Amino acid sequence: MEDQYFTSGQFNAKNRAFLVGDAVKVSFFIKDAQLIMDEECYFFLMASMRKMRMNIPLTYTLEFFQSLFQKDVIEGKGIKEGIINFQVFRNSDGMTLSKSSISYFYEVEEKEDVLALHPRPLELDLIKEINVNNNLLSNIRVHSPENIYGSIYAQENDLDDVILLNPNKRIARSTSGNLLFLEGDIIKVPKQSEGAYISPLLENFVTFLHKNNLADIQEHEIIAFESQKAEEILMISDEKGIFSVGKIRNKTFECSRFLELIESWKRSF
Repeated sequence: MEDQYFTSGQFNAKNRAFLVGDAVKVSFFIKDAQLIMDEECYFFLMASMRKMRMNIPLTYTLEFFQSLFQKDVIEGKGIKEGIINFQVFRNSDGMTLSKSSISYFYEVEEKEDVLALHPRPLELDLIKEINVNNNLLSNIRVHSPENIYGSIYAQENDLDDVILLNPNKRIARSTSGNLLFLEGDIIKVPKQSEGAYISPLLENFVTFLHKNNLADIQEHEIIAFESQKAEEILMISDEKGIFSVGKIRNKTFECSRFLELIESWKRSF
């Protein structure tokens, strides 16, 4: 099935998303024909819009989005499992940018199981020509030329994705999402202050593991070499889903323990 596209009105090319990348994106998740984690995703959207000084409409309530996706996606298109990649952008119609109206565009990628581990492990490598910042705006999904460059680099080198470092040469994230490193009973996650994305999907997963004492979750500053020390590596992408990392350079990784943890997490929904 092809992705489904929706807009808040007639699409106008004279919008700042198209012209200068003035937009933010947040994903919502459908499982068993119901929205899951909708509150977390909604509050992340509101926080992202505030960080970008967007004029948030009074109609943008949690109930508005629940009704919108229920009517147009779950009932209208019959989507039972999928990821809604919702993008809100600023128009060019205000006296000032902070007063300009906003519009939205979103697409829905249908999945067999939105929380399932993707069957094919990824091959990654580190990229050192560029890095990502670790400031206030680095944690939200906004226009990122580093992601574009990294994606093209991965394609040209027969990789699935690349690991991006911050200016301190420590691991921030991949172009697609966040990385989790399993060593023994410890799962290390790069800090948001290192340039990692804020991710409702990741937060829900690690909170479940912590509450049920299934793993010791630790936020760390992780140097590039530590990727080779991990026993298993997971990539969680709000936009694309959940993937295991099978290879980085000459090092290969298993994913048996992460698979067990994901299966336990899925049963909690």
